[in-house]
Amino acid sequence: MHTSAGRASVLIVGASRGLGFAIAQEYAARGARVIATARREAPPALAALRERHPDRVEIEHVDIDDPAQIDALSTRLRGRTLDLLFVVAGVSLAPVDQPAADIATEAFVRTMTTNALGVMRTVERLADRVAASGTIAVMSSGQGSVANNTSGGFEVYRASKAALNQLMRSYAARHAEEGPTLLLLAPGWVRTDMGGAAAGLEIHEAIPPLVDTVEAQSGTPGLRYLDRHGATVPW
Repeated sequence: MHTSAGRASVLIVGASRGLGFAIAQEYAARGARVIATARREAPPALAALRERHPDRVEIEHVDIDDPAQIDALSTRLRGRTLDLLFVVAGVSLAPVDQPAADIATEAFVRTMTTNALGVMRTVERLADRVAASGTIAVMSSGQGSVANNTSGGFEVYRASKAALNQLMRSYAARHAEEGPTLLLLAPGWVRTDMGGAAAGLEIHEAIPPLVDTVEAQSGTPGLRYLDRHGATVPW
């Protein structure tokens, strides 16, 4: 990470478990000041992280499905400047092999609302809190790549991440003359509650290189869709 890591201020949206928690943990270990969000009461692991680093870790609450909660978080952060906004929150609600046409409408709507609309609302409403030289990163997935979809599966999850990628392309086009680095990140298939036991990567194999990639991109304008090692992912 940059030598400025100890001074960095990062907001991790969706840090209660899984990849988000691991990213918050990694940044705290590297000396950054971390604001980690949970939807509800902080789970024990996140609370313990705050106890280990009381001078560097604080916990906020936001449900990105609720625009009012995003606005309230933005208000609470007024006057603070972030070096990194990293939106990690997401859901996967359908079985791997379920065709999109068979998913319940409510599950489809929630997947799209959380993974695409909620993420973009968070980016739009919190962008003003990010330094002009800072970074806005969003957790996408390699499954959001249309070009790489040769195996099928995870149909609705894939669609939600592809939609997120498209919306970030539009956001980048609207903000082409502005400073923050914009990143869509594909961490790989990681063994978490959401990724499942069949995933090929452990969290400790995925997150440190992912954070290295975020930091290596700092100060590079424009939008990039990258894997955890910094390689470009086809759209």
